[in-house]
Amino acid sequence: MTWTDLKRHIKYIDSRGNSSFEVAGIDLDSRHIKTDYVFIAVRGLKSDGHDFISKAIESGAKAIVCEQYPESFESEIEYIKVVDSSISVGLVASAFYDFPSTKLKLVGVTGTNGKTTTATMLYRLIESFGYKAGLLSTVRNYIHDKVLDASHTTPDAVRVNQLLADMVAAGCEYAFMEVSSHAMKQNRVQG
Repeated sequence: MTWTDLKRHIKYIDSRGNSSFEVAGIDLDSRHIKTDYVFIAVRGLKSDGHDFISKAIESGAKAIVCEQYPESFESEIEYIKVVDSSISVGLVASAFYDFPSTKLKLVGVTGTNGKTTTATMLYRLIESFGYKAGLLSTVRNYIHDKVLDASHTTPDAVRVNQLLADMVAAGCEYAFMEVSSHAMKQNRVQG
């Protein structure tokens, strides 16, 4: 997908530069940026993605989505200014992965206690009926019968959409996921 097509899915205040390229990937972690990626600078509790814009560009980012412009601009990079970049992550990720949540019967489980148990029981129940399903949980993730390590109760929006897209590609009809209140506050389930 081209950046021109992808950026249509976010509301932005302003843009500087003009970059049309085939997007190879998107991420909010500058350590994962490669050539032709979109870097989304998100303010976190421990660090601010805006501090890593130059590192992302050095690693190959061609577009930067941010809440605050950097002090200097690279001529071959497009900068998109948004009100809340954490919301933009989910919208861009969903579009980049071809809206996988719309292709699944998706159930999010939230609450103080029992998210892992409830989501896992639902996943196992649907699988026992012969349907292909996926699970995103604190303990582990499943794409039908393929087991993947889990790092968070609810991964960031890029990883959520990537995993949901993998479920769609594997023929899953259902997906169950834990959705922590922390993840909702950080917009990890946007899009």
